Amino acid sequence: MLRLGYDERELEQKGALWTAREIGQQPETLVATDGIVTEMKDRIAAFVRPYLSNPLARVILTGAGTSAFIGECLAPFLDAQATARVEAVATTDIVSSPFVYLRADTPTLLVSFGRSGNSPESKGAIEIADKLVADVSHLVITCNAEGAIAGQGNDNRLTVLLPDAAHDRSFAMTSSFTAMMYAAWAALAREQVDLERISEGCANILQTTIPMMQRLAAARFDRVVYLGSGPFKGLAREAALKLMELTDGKIPTSFDSPLGFRHGPKTVVTDRTMVMLFMSNDPLTRAYDMDLRAELIADSKAAEIVTLSAIDDIEDAILVPGMADAKDPELLYPYIIAPQIYGLLASLDAGLTPDNPNVSGTVNRVVQGVRLHACETV
Repeated sequence: MLRLGYDERELEQKGALWTAREIGQQPETLVATDGIVTEMKDRIAAFVRPYLSNPLARVILTGAGTSAFIGECLAPFLDAQATARVEAVATTDIVSSPFVYLRADTPTLLVSFGRSGNSPESKGAIEIADKLVADVSHLVITCNAEGAIAGQGNDNRLTVLLPDAAHDRSFAMTSSFTAMMYAAWAALAREQVDLERISEGCANILQTTIPMMQRLAAARFDRVVYLGSGPFKGLAREAALKLMELTDGKIPTSFDSPLGFRHGPKTVVTDRTMVMLFMSNDPLTRAYDMDLRAELIADSKAAEIVTLSAIDDIEDAILVPGMADAKDPELLYPYIIAPQIYGLLASLDAGLTPDNPNVSGTVNRVVQGVRLHACETV
């Protein structure tokens, strides 16, 4: 069986089978995730409604690393729909600066994302919130039934356990990222997305982009930049981390918004740099995206400019068909698959094993070495 252009046996020999499987299974894991959330719909609604409908409440989307970036992708969209304030704050920030990010007298729903649910910061953020916030509840979205944050059930906690397939075995999070992101949207959003269209869009990217991603991986760029406006900046951050993880830091990456990129970060572009741009479907936002793209082309400095778009008005773009009228939240899922594939292929091209690319062992699948210090109330 071929996966991302490779036979499964070859992928196993190269230490890439889990990563390839998990990238390729996302159309199916999204459907399975939807089934789980739909079955829990009434319980979830009753649990989150007191916070989402309260103008004095906060909803904090939290996690570490890739799990934190889920919040960065979703918070702006969800905040526009909810009566409460919705924001993204990483567990790493909550744990290290709890009095900066938590309010004792503000009703708070803490939405915690965790692939394993065992990172020290995930457990610490929940414990600190319970200690410091008078009215706090926890919606835990995780892929691991055995994880520490999944198993702590009480009156102020509801756990949404995602399909076991989404509990990525590889080092880099791929299907766990999209599954948890979809679950959060389905649980919290007033406007639901078109699951069938999203799943088909993901499948299309998987089927059509491999030759291009193979060419890009073989080009061996010295650095790669990912750009996205608004919530797509969170997606750009996740794409940048994915390549950095899968290539063990051999390819330096950065991320920004198209408008922000001009304010200094654009100096990173050389003739050995690839720039990947995630295009918004919102007409105003897209106009700014298009301006930056045109500027990069006119500069004639970047080695390659790769554009992902759902609207067929850009020559040589990676097109997500059938989504020209999609809302931007729907584009998060198919868009991220292209950089996931590229990261895997770049890892293989660098002679690494994508399932465990960190040769030195200084970075782990589940974070180690974190010492939680006592948080005293004042």
